[in-house]
Amino acid sequence: MSDYQPIHWSTPSYTRVPYAVYQSQDVLAEEQKKIYEGNAWSYLCLDSEIPEAGDYRTGHVGSAPVVVVRDDDGEIYAFENRCSHRGALICLDRAGKTRDFQCVYHAWTYDRQGNLKGVAFETGLNGAGGMPEHFCKEDHSPRKLRVAVFCGLVFVSFSEDVDSIEDYLGPEICSRIERVLNKPVEVIGRFTQVLPNNWKLYFENVKDSYHASLLHLFFTTFKLNRLSQRGAVIVSESGGHHVSYSMVDAPDQEAGKQYQDQGLRSDQDGYRLADPSLLQGFKEFEDGITLQILSVFPGFVLQQIQNCLAIRQVLPKGVASTDLHWTYLGYANDTPEQREVRLKQANLIGPAGFVSMEDGAVGGFVQRGIAAAGDLEAVIEMGGESTSSSPSRVTEASVRGFWKAYRQLMQA
Repeated sequence: MSDYQPIHWSTPSYTRVPYAVYQSQDVLAEEQKKIYEGNAWSYLCLDSEIPEAGDYRTGHVGSAPVVVVRDDDGEIYAFENRCSHRGALICLDRAGKTRDFQCVYHAWTYDRQGNLKGVAFETGLNGAGGMPEHFCKEDHSPRKLRVAVFCGLVFVSFSEDVDSIEDYLGPEICSRIERVLNKPVEVIGRFTQVLPNNWKLYFENVKDSYHASLLHLFFTTFKLNRLSQRGAVIVSESGGHHVSYSMVDAPDQEAGKQYQDQGLRSDQDGYRLADPSLLQGFKEFEDGITLQILSVFPGFVLQQIQNCLAIRQVLPKGVASTDLHWTYLGYANDTPEQREVRLKQANLIGPAGFVSMEDGAVGGFVQRGIAAAGDLEAVIEMGGESTSSSPSRVTEASVRGFWKAYRQLMQA
């Protein structure tokens, strides 16, 4: 029986979030059970990263290590990266190609579908030792996960009851993923960033369209994203997924005056780029959208910032530690000139990205700021109490939507 004591929420609305939810090891353990191993889909990789039989990648669903692999039938399978014998990792490498998987500890062997196929010295040696007669390999496979592929994205789930991936995402989120992943992609770079904060603080930040032109000096200085630009926020019915998008318009003098009049650090016209070609991209989408940030609960992000396409995967590593995996993308049919633009614009994001370096720090500022405030709560009222889509990005509707989905799964 669990000793977990639920966090107290002061209101049934989603405008107040107790700081204790970011600080408790018990909460983190409960999240693993009810979210990551509950009725949710977690992103693992691109299907183009495992194109042939035997190709595999390893990753995590929350804290659970997972192997995802393509078998001879062309299907993709996923199972827990945990030997059924003594619990060691079955697969130690991040990616590779194999006929089967063998645990380095005691050489128990598993096929590509996660079935236990071989036990070293199962019948003993010289008539002695070995496994008992009633031992049945079919009963000792690691936990298997459901697999769904949407637009080349491989999602997995421990749950047998989770909705289909299309129903889980909903039609608006599906269409927005299809907008970006409308043709084959290639991985053109990747790295992992370690964040000094709870995973929820980063995922909230992704959904917070209100902060973007206030925190990120680069966005407004170079007119990539201002709240006055045309755009909107889309929130899925569940609340857990969102899209925020904007379009670069002609210079908005009135908006610039508002930033100046309020003394906001985000409007710094004195800054210039030593290499202006960084922002000299090419028209890619006919709808005119130059920035789209899309999230799928509990930890997937698909971004288009100018011509920079990337996937982010948010993974908890502790109460106050998060791994943020970045995967940069290009289309398979990119010209050399287009690929050069994408690689150059990759400098916009990441730990030292001109746009996103502040995101790597601000979650830590919150984690440190709330250290002695576990009995207090955050105020999330910008735009009211709604968790619905909004024509304005001056709202925290998608942040409240996150907490709607979170509390439903956590039964909080």
